[in-house]
Amino acid sequence: MKKLILCSLLLASLASHAQVATVGKPLPEWKSGYLDLHHINTGRGNASFFVFPDGTTMVLDAGELDPTNARTTSKRNTPMRPDDSKHPYEWIVQYIKQVAPMKEKTKIDYALITHFHDDHFGSYYPGAPLSAGKQYALTGITGVGGLIPIRYLLQRDYHYPVNLTTALKRLPQDMNYKKTWTNYLDFINAESKKGMQALYFKAGSASQIRLQHQANQYPGFYVQNVKSNGWIWTGKDSSVVQHFPPIDTLNSKTWPDENALSNVLVVHYGPFAYYNGGDTPGNVFLGDPAWRDLETPIAKVVGSVDVATMDHHGNRDAVNENLIKALQPRVWLEQVWTADHPGHEVLIRAVSPYLNKTKPDLFATNMMEANELVIGGLIQQSYKSLQGHIVVRVLPGGKEYYIIILDDSQPSIPVKAIFGPYTAKAAL
Repeated sequence: MKKLILCSLLLASLASHAQVATVGKPLPEWKSGYLDLHHINTGRGNASFFVFPDGTTMVLDAGELDPTNARTTSKRNTPMRPDDSKHPYEWIVQYIKQVAPMKEKTKIDYALITHFHDDHFGSYYPGAPLSAGKQYALTGITGVGGLIPIRYLLQRDYHYPVNLTTALKRLPQDMNYKKTWTNYLDFINAESKKGMQALYFKAGSASQIRLQHQANQYPGFYVQNVKSNGWIWTGKDSSVVQHFPPIDTLNSKTWPDENALSNVLVVHYGPFAYYNGGDTPGNVFLGDPAWRDLETPIAKVVGSVDVATMDHHGNRDAVNENLIKALQPRVWLEQVWTADHPGHEVLIRAVSPYLNKTKPDLFATNMMEANELVIGGLIQQSYKSLQGHIVVRVLPGGKEYYIIILDDSQPSIPVKAIFGPYTAKAAL
């Protein structure tokens, strides 16, 4: 009798598992009530696409490194995925159209740029394709937004610490970053005329990003804006505090760097919580000001989460002890595009039994052989998956979720591996 019951439970579990995804098959379509968090790997920077429980969609970063830069195609960086037959923004668009709720009429309700680095919002380069109206070049977010309409574009206030346009005037005229920035502004100007609204990300707000279709059916869902520029949420209502000391607009040495200005958010769905901090730093090196540790004050207000992306791709200046101890994620996700990801000491901290109550599972989009050779066995011991698009599929209500790896070597993105179900910590 006991064997019969166990077999029945096993079959029920397998059946449930198969409904979520099946290895070798396409990812089953998003359904109302699911929260899908897609981390897309092109090998050229960060790109994520979220589908909220009511079908509201959001892009979080759309990076595209400059292909004319020697480093981009060097052995130090990851290769293009699935191949170089398309531009990175085209692969992102194709991916989105394959998994979006309305494939024929795909739209993006929100696009959030965590900060203005090319691996997060794209880079101009000579020969980049032009938009249909020839107003701007297609690369990164401008490429995605040029092919799929964006309703709200959220960004940090780029007038802090000084107007970025003004700051870039100091650079040589042939610098690609200056052209990248001008191109981005041209994109905003052109698409705003078609209805896109460009807004500044509001630290402390839990209502700026909201469900657009059936919000009343999912009262347990909300997105908490945690940080933007130096403003950090206090953990109470929508109040914020300024982390950075006063800056001297004439002395660039007093300005926070672009990574430190990253936008940070937490997605909540019932008991489930997901953290994404862009390239926020947390480790203070020799010569750094103490205020460059932003992870510690962020960690204090965010608290425990279920899934977290590694700040700054797991680079050496991020994922500090205080962040690990506070977030205690069951799952760490790492978006990799170079041999700097992860830093060896970062990986040691991330899996340390002295910092973690429970050993976390780690997943990387594009681990390089160089990292495996230099870091050694700790990579294989720590990561459940080293290659592929990473999907967090949260089931209705937010109590359970799966990590699903999609094959990034094939444009059809079949399911490669399935992990879970995991139970949201607040549901235990």
